[in-house]
Amino acid sequence: MNLVTDAIAWLTSGEQWSGDRALHVLMLQHLWLTLLSVAAAAALALPAGWLIGHTGRGREIAVAISGAARAIPSFGLLILLVLLFGVLHKPEAAIVTFVILAIPSLLAGAYSGLEAIDRATIDAARAVGMSEWQIFLRVELPLGLPLLVGGVRSAALQVVATVTIAAYINLGGLGLPIITGLALRRYDMILGAALLVAVVALVLDALLGLAQRRAEPRGLRTDTTTSLRGSREPAAAPRH
Repeated sequence: MNLVTDAIAWLTSGEQWSGDRALHVLMLQHLWLTLLSVAAAAALALPAGWLIGHTGRGREIAVAISGAARAIPSFGLLILLVLLFGVLHKPEAAIVTFVILAIPSLLAGAYSGLEAIDRATIDAARAVGMSEWQIFLRVELPLGLPLLVGGVRSAALQVVATVTIAAYINLGGLGLPIITGLALRRYDMILGAALLVAVVALVLDALLGLAQRRAEPRGLRTDTTTSLRGSREPAAAPRH
C-alpha cells in the first residue's frame, strides 16, 4: 500500500503538472499520437473492409493480413522502422507502427458490420430499385455502424496502451515518466504514470462505448429494449 500511496502522492504533486513535461502536456501528446494513428489506419482499413463486406470477396485475405499484423511485436516493429526510416524520421516510424497495430480491428469492424446484416434486407433494397451505392449508404452503413464503432473502440484502446513505447524514441507521451522512473528506480513514478495511462484508457473506452450504443439504429434499439422489457415481465397468471 505504501507504493500506491506514493504513486498517488506523485500524481497529485504540483511539480508534475507544471513545465514542459507536465502530465497534462504528456497526456495531450499521448492522445494526439493515438488519434492520428487511428485516423490514418481508418483511412486505409475502412474502404477495404466495406468493399469486402459489400461484395463478400477477399475475406480470407483480410483475415490472414489481420492475423499477421496482430502477431508482430509492436516494440520490435518500432525499432525496425526507426532503423529503416532513419533517426530523422522517428515520428513517421512511430505512426506507421501504431497504424499497423490499429488496422486489424478497424478492418474487422468494417466488414463484419456489413456481413452481419440479414441478406433479405439487402435483397429488399435491390428489389425497390436502389443502386449499389445507395444500398451501401442507406442500408449497410447505418446497420453496420455499431460493429464499426466497436472496431474503432478496440483499435483505439490497443493504440492508447501501446503509444507508451513512443517515449523510447523521445516522442513524449505518458510513457516518458515510466521510462524515466525505470532509469531512476522511482517506482512511485512508474506506477503513477501507469495508473494515469489506465485512467485515460478507461475514459476513452467509456466514451467510445457510449458512441457504440448511440450508433445503433433507433428502430433496432427500440425493438431490443422492448424485447428485453417483455422478457423481464412476469407471466400473467392463468384465469380460472
